[in-house]
Amino acid sequence: MSHAPDDGYVGPAELIDGDTVLPVEVRLGGHFDPISGSYSWYGRVTATPELAALLDGGARKVVLRTPFAQVETALSDVDPWGRPRVEGFGSTPFEVLDHLPEPTH
Repeated sequence: MSHAPDDGYVGPAELIDGDTVLPVEVRLGGHFDPISGSYSWYGRVTATPELAALLDGGARKVVLRTPFAQVETALSDVDPWGRPRVEGFGSTPFEVLDHLPEPTH
């Protein structure tokens, strides 16, 4: 599990679809959107045969759970490598920086 150098998360997660809990790897990032006043987050789920089976029915709503939080999202926009997009506004499945780190000299 690791943090991206700024807001984001790269590491293990779970997709929850009803009674099914699927372990996955994710790469997530985000930014504050000043127009909407919300935090916008987005990312991709690493392709696996189990994920491909879950996606057989097309885009679907799931719960994404990381070690930090769980949020509702949808699996959509599958790229050529079989990685579906996840996204949301507001609550994030990772810690968000709320201040800049002190510079080191």
